[in-house]
Amino acid sequence: MKLSLSLQQAFEAPSLVLKRAYVKKVVETTLRHIAVDQDCEIGIACVDTDESQRLNLDYRQKDKPTNVLSFPSDIPEEILPMLDAWPLGDLVICIPVVLAEATEQQKTALEHFAHMLVHGVLHLMGYDHETGEEDAEAMEALEIDILAKLGFENPYLIKES
Repeated sequence: MKLSLSLQQAFEAPSLVLKRAYVKKVVETTLRHIAVDQDCEIGIACVDTDESQRLNLDYRQKDKPTNVLSFPSDIPEEILPMLDAWPLGDLVICIPVVLAEATEQQKTALEHFAHMLVHGVLHLMGYDHETGEEDAEAMEALEIDILAKLGFENPYLIKES
């Protein structure tokens, strides 16, 4: 599997320096874990709270910024064989929200960013945690396994102060 990655960093933070190679590794690890073996392409935009809030309101009717938004590709299946790579879609990750959540959850910024990246990629692949408890548990189990491959602990464990 070959991954084509478009990474836009409209918002950068000193506490979270993103390396393109690392972002690509997280996405590839996620895709391999769920047995995707064809060439893929994905777009990822790192944005501020204003952009996240605008997109969340426009597309989800929720007037607040959120950690990650996923926009799966809607290319018809019959066209996919004609393409060099499968366009998965786009992720929009709000860096200020990710940083605030990382602090609240006593995680490093990179650890939480990686979790949101895995979470978003799974959404692009059709996984959903809002359709029922069974689906949420299945998605969380995948996230735990993938993050373990990346060297991170279970993101759903509550850390004691």
